[in-house]
Amino acid sequence: MRAKKNSTHQPASQGRLRIGPAGWSYPDWSGFVYPSRRSKGFHEATFLAQFFDTIEINTCFYQPIRPDHAAAWIERVAANPSFLFTAKLWQRFTHEFTASAEDERNVRAGFDVLREAGKLGAVLLQFPFSFHRSPETSAHLAALLRRFADYPLVVELRHSSWQTQDSLDLLREHNTGFCNIDQPVIGNSVTPSAQSTSPVGYVRFHGRRYDTWFSDDPKLPAHERYNYLYSPEELKPWVARIQEVQQHTRDVYVVTNNHYQGKAVVNALQLLSILKGTKLRVPEDLRQHYPQLEQLASEIPAAPTLFPLGSPAGKKSKGSTS
Repeated sequence: MRAKKNSTHQPASQGRLRIGPAGWSYPDWSGFVYPSRRSKGFHEATFLAQFFDTIEINTCFYQPIRPDHAAAWIERVAANPSFLFTAKLWQRFTHEFTASAEDERNVRAGFDVLREAGKLGAVLLQFPFSFHRSPETSAHLAALLRRFADYPLVVELRHSSWQTQDSLDLLREHNTGFCNIDQPVIGNSVTPSAQSTSPVGYVRFHGRRYDTWFSDDPKLPAHERYNYLYSPEELKPWVARIQEVQQHTRDVYVVTNNHYQGKAVVNALQLLSILKGTKLRVPEDLRQHYPQLEQLASEIPAAPTLFPLGSPAGKKSKGSTS
């Protein structure tokens, strides 16, 4: 189903594109994304802001952002003036339905620090697969959209019962963006789309671990749900969808959530390179683990790569310097 074209959402030029990972605090990124040995004062967000113009803050899904933490993060990314955060709404509003007025005040305290600094690009309301469309859930969603209407909102809905024109119209009515997602399509899962229902476009990649997506095995490590690296062939249709979203929005955020061992960063860099049509700086440790990054890297590696330049993999990286 294609979204209706709304003239208020058709800017004269393509929407501003920002691509980046979901979160930055992952122990398994040490030695993959981040250097194993870090300089004094090293901070993960500062490091990532050298390569990306956005990061989705995901800690606020579990508890509200402390205002002092928000202020510190703003400082951490200050070297990149184009950088904007996106942030997930606390799950108490989207999963538990128990949020109080005090909970709202606590959530706003952190969000407002980001907003007042001009660093809050979007607030994401992520609902679970169990959140099916019904009169009751539609009313709950509409109430939340009114409650937080002063923020640039985006909604992620994972059950296919929401893939209707009425749902899209509800989001448009509240000037709220639709989050297009790539996830394992199992049963009544939302399928890939290129919808735009507000000036803010949003795309999220969760990986395609069909074997672990709905697993309730207590012995399964939590990271296995997101342990997936997209191939170039799998990304290609999404490049077209992102470009479609760009045509009808002002700002587009593309977030990679397939985070284990830096795979989200690999795919974010690949998407960025394709969509920008240029070579990029690449984290040095990451290119050692993922030689496919050689073909989009703009700089000569600081250390010898795993593949000599004379090897088949190495030949692919010739001429990649600028």
